[in-house]
Amino acid sequence: MVREPLDNSTPAALPVVAAEGEIDGCWVVRVRGEIDSDSVDPLFIAMWQAVAGHEVVVLEASAVTFADSSFLSLLIEMHQRTRLRVAAPAAAVTRLLRTAGVDRVIRTYPTLESALAAPPPSPPA
Repeated sequence: MVREPLDNSTPAALPVVAAEGEIDGCWVVRVRGEIDSDSVDPLFIAMWQAVAGHEVVVLEASAVTFADSSFLSLLIEMHQRTRLRVAAPAAAVTRLLRTAGVDRVIRTYPTLESALAAPPPSPPA
């Protein structure tokens, strides 16, 4: 019996967390690719670490190609724990937020720069 070598397998997917670090006092997490229940764990860990040490967390989401309810759940949880700002949301992210009806609650900004420059929200009256 002849078997094909395993070296012709498809390359591994890129990690969903592309980069993270502090910019202007905010912790920025850049995310990319398909975010679903199979790939959300590294983002989950990065976001929880960010929340533990920073008042403002910016999720730069311009390179997200797909997002499902696991990503939405994470965003809602982070929104409840920190000042979450979603910067440059890709169409998949915008569609998910609108469909779930949280686009008026979770703050989005057209660019990373605008998310970093945003003033803190006013306290409730």
